[in-house]
Amino acid sequence: MGSSILKQFVCCFLIIIISWEPQALSRMIPDVSMIERHEDWMSSYGRQYKDAAEKERRYNIFKANVKYIDFVNNAGNKPYKLAVNEFADLSNDEFKAAHIGQRNLSKTAKSSTANPLMYENVTSVPPSIDWRKKGAVTPIRDSTCGAWTIPAVDAVEGLTKIKTGKLYTLSVQEILDCDGGGHNGCEGGFTDDAFQFIKQHGLTTESNYPSKGNVGTCDTKKEDEPVAKISGYENVPVDNENALMQAVANQPVAVIVDASGMDFQFYSSGVFTGDCGTALDHGVTLVGYGTSNGKLKYWLIKNSWGVDWGEDGYMRMQRDIAAKEGLCGIAMEAKYPTK
Repeated sequence: MGSSILKQFVCCFLIIIISWEPQALSRMIPDVSMIERHEDWMSSYGRQYKDAAEKERRYNIFKANVKYIDFVNNAGNKPYKLAVNEFADLSNDEFKAAHIGQRNLSKTAKSSTANPLMYENVTSVPPSIDWRKKGAVTPIRDSTCGAWTIPAVDAVEGLTKIKTGKLYTLSVQEILDCDGGGHNGCEGGFTDDAFQFIKQHGLTTESNYPSKGNVGTCDTKKEDEPVAKISGYENVPVDNENALMQAVANQPVAVIVDASGMDFQFYSSGVFTGDCGTALDHGVTLVGYGTSNGKLKYWLIKNSWGVDWGEDGYMRMQRDIAAKEGLCGIAMEAKYPTK
């Protein structure tokens, strides 16, 4: 009798375990999978943390970001995708503090409405253009300091190629070290100041005056060896995507956008149509425009967050929207160098 009761107890216990196990596993597997994803991500990006507490904190941020990325991608209702990139263990606030360094608007933002566009009488504007294919775009930078200078430098690189046939990768560090203006170095500055510096001093090459990730003392000898010069810079009329298109059809253009959203942080591919405002905070360079699948118009943006972000460092952002300022305020603050 005792043996029979024991067998019945064992059978009941096994039934309970069998019925419970799938539910337990369904709760455990996602966490185990997420831990593995975090470990793989850390290995891919060489990420290390100072202690277990920091690793746990970063893991929780990573997990929340991955869930958001998966949610957006699985919804399948947007013409773009997000990806788990090098910023995946940063909260959105941390990301903005570390990688968005443009002061809000510029010194001359609203005055540009009075400036005529140099290209306003150009009637033949191609339906698409990609300055990369014309050899007027240098490789993507991965900037941790001085991102506010890069759109101006990119635009000058493009104009120099168009005017002289020579493409130089120009020095961002020279502006950071040698510009005595009111910028905050790695913390942010005005694109106007970068253009003004290049107008006054010209700019040497990156190889001659390489980036070092901080602001240092001006090397005046190297500053006296410019390979690129401009006569000045002009503003594209504010809130006018048509005028912006005319300018980009003729040369790369520096712009400032609102890049503060999570979809911008984790953008991977496709035409970006995400939610964003007009609190301009990040400088990028327009190096073209076109149409995707024959219907969705886009701007081709060169960024400075490395080639792992976006489409090898670039973004296609929706063009010609109803709001006059353009998506993410792209038509509010655009400038191009003159030569």
